[in-house]
Amino acid sequence: MSLFRRLLNPFSSTPSPPSQADKDALARRTKANKPVLVTYESNPIPIPPPSSPECTALLALAESSVADVSKSEDGSPWRRAMVNVGVGYEVFTPHYRNSDRLIWDRQEVIDRIWARCLRAEGLREQAEEVSGQPVITRGCKLERKREEGSRWRFVRANERMRFLKYSGGEFFQAHRDATFGEERDGKMLESLFTLHLYLNDSKAAVGDGAELVGGATPFLSNDYKRRIDVDPKAGRVLIFQQRGLLHSGDDVKEGVKYTMRTDLMYEVVE
Repeated sequence: MSLFRRLLNPFSSTPSPPSQADKDALARRTKANKPVLVTYESNPIPIPPPSSPECTALLALAESSVADVSKSEDGSPWRRAMVNVGVGYEVFTPHYRNSDRLIWDRQEVIDRIWARCLRAEGLREQAEEVSGQPVITRGCKLERKREEGSRWRFVRANERMRFLKYSGGEFFQAHRDATFGEERDGKMLESLFTLHLYLNDSKAAVGDGAELVGGATPFLSNDYKRRIDVDPKAGRVLIFQQRGLLHSGDDVKEGVKYTMRTDLMYEVVE
């Protein structure tokens, strides 16, 4: 049983505290710049990360992709990040989500990032099919149309990359990622996992050579009393289930934090 299952399982009324061995295992992976696959069912999996120069290049390409007509009044490619409130509407709620955002749709780019992730031993096998794991799929739109326990097959990473920029004092309050659904090539797809890529270093991860202070991603227990922090480091990736995982973005105290997130899309296998 993984650290994250014990810490975050919403179905357990008396969750066990993580063991020191669990804490040490997670610390070894994050300190070694080996990102983790976070689910209730699986142990962390190391992923060969992109390099810092690659992350810098990816960020520059994303900024250059924004057309002039879409830039803000000061010519910046970044706009304030909004919160989805349903039925196609978004609102700006700075007390809850306070950061800038840039959206870039490019399937070829995210395919290359995903191919890099698949170098991790065991990730392909765990990600290519999800079955018998209602803790991940229960409540999904496609699941509700069928009996619980359907098999879900990986189709692709979502082409929509959301780049996020957190400057001094900005944050994202505790939340759970929403699933994303769409029809593509006659198939109904829905997301089950978030892929989150950090694009620059923090002092907590690499020491004094970094300008960023703060900005960790805490995974929280439902009562907010326990947390596991993942600190930003260029090339570090988190892949975690969207259903039920409460997490946040800590305040950036100094410097700027850059990240990119997208979704892993699945179809239900009849």
